[in-house]
Amino acid sequence: MSDDPVGVVTRWENAGGEWRVVARTAAGVTVALCRCDGGEEVDRFTSADPALLRFVAGRD
Repeated sequence: MSDDPVGVVTRWENAGGEWRVVARTAAGVTVALCRCDGGEEVDRFTSADPALLRFVAGRD
């Protein structure tokens, strides 16, 4: 996992992929990285990085 989870999400999105927040806990958020052609989940990660928490605030 990269030290920059916001970078991971934005690169995924810029490459045409989809992502979504699948869980929010006191420990952080879990983000699923999904394919652009049907939404099949390819990977997921959990992070408590403050920049990521701000980036995904209010998003599903």
